[in-house]
Amino acid sequence: MQIVMILVPLVLIVVGLGVLLFSWAVKSGQYDDLEGPAHRILYDDDKDMIPEEARVDRDETAKDEGEPKS
Repeated sequence: MQIVMILVPLVLIVVGLGVLLFSWAVKSGQYDDLEGPAHRILYDDDKDMIPEEARVDRDETAKDEGEPKS
C-alpha cells in the first residue's frame, strides 16, 4: 500500500510533464503542416539547383541529337 503513495504523485508528475511538452510542441509549430513536406518531394525543383550558366534547354538538345551529323 505504501507503493501507491509513491506511484500516484510520480504518475501525476509524468503526466504533467507530458502535457507541458505537448503544449510546447503545439505552440512552437511542430504540428503546423504535416502533409506539405510529403507532397513537396514530388515536385521537380532541380532547375533551381543547377547554376544558370550550366543549364541546358532539353528541347534544343533533343533537336541536336535527333539530326544526323554530316
